[in-house]
Amino acid sequence: MRRGDIVAGRDLYARAARCELAALSSVGPDKSRTLGITAVSAAALWYHAGELKEAARVAHYASNLEGLPAFAAVELRTLLQAIWNETAQRDAGLSFVPGQVLVSVKGGQVVSGGAPLDLIVDKVQTVQSLFYRTAEYLKALPLRKQGPPSKEIQDRCRPWIFQSVPGSYQFAVAVQKPAQNELFPSANPEPEVLTEKFLAILKAASEDPNDGLKNEVQNEEYRLTFLKMTRNLAPTGKVFSEMEVRGAGDRPAVILSPASRQLISETLKGPSTPIEAQIDRPDSLTLRGVLRALNLDKDWLEVSVDGKSHLVKGVGEAVDDLIGPMVNREVNVRVRRGQRSSLVFVDIELDE
Repeated sequence: MRRGDIVAGRDLYARAARCELAALSSVGPDKSRTLGITAVSAAALWYHAGELKEAARVAHYASNLEGLPAFAAVELRTLLQAIWNETAQRDAGLSFVPGQVLVSVKGGQVVSGGAPLDLIVDKVQTVQSLFYRTAEYLKALPLRKQGPPSKEIQDRCRPWIFQSVPGSYQFAVAVQKPAQNELFPSANPEPEVLTEKFLAILKAASEDPNDGLKNEVQNEEYRLTFLKMTRNLAPTGKVFSEMEVRGAGDRPAVILSPASRQLISETLKGPSTPIEAQIDRPDSLTLRGVLRALNLDKDWLEVSVDGKSHLVKGVGEAVDDLIGPMVNREVNVRVRRGQRSSLVFVDIELDE
């Protein structure tokens, strides 16, 4: 599948699914964990093979097995929702990249099936921006500093949002397939690689933001942008406590927590990013307030702290789809003192 040989990949997935289904029939309820893992795997393999009806049949069958553990029941329900979404897409005549990304927001003010609207809108926008940035990176485009993605990128890898099964607050993201597969160079797989790369970048940024992310993203400008976007997805712990991002099926989830956010923040202060290393300078400080205005062309932003406005200069290199959604939101702006007590921009992040 990764080589772009979709037909052979799906055939191998189907063969593996038949073997796993045979194995499932030999596992009794006394081996609960083995039963659950095998049941989820069998249904997921049919899903990866593109056999949605068979995947749904196995998922329904497995959901009623005696001794099925709770974790497997949850994963099978999530897989069924992905199957229903993809079936609806096919019935509507829409074509999407195989697989979906499931995003769950948990803890704090988040309840089963519900969450603060501004929180979810912010996370959805950030996920969309990450998808577009991943597509631009795969296409080897220069890092976009201003404006939206090009019409070509938007037309050829447009993210859609779908409802997912209740349980904390969840939504599914699928990428619409282009009518003509011209997004990526001919030497690379077509858009099927986009979701896989998105998940790989997110995993590396949250778990190994130094070496791991360097292996996934060689371009330093893109690497820094992906780090900051992943930090914006991760919780501070004030409003919610965890975000889980996973591919549909039995793939391991990426878990974003306050610890993930702290790890990324510490990485941004490291020697590999000299500008961010200014955070620990004696003349640096943090402004906690509301971002009231922003003009990247004129190189400034305005933040209101306890009713007093502060003008911060030197933000021209900031990426606008990273900083733009923060206007009129509570933020932490890290600055350093410049000439004549002016404030020079170092970093910015949302303060939930």
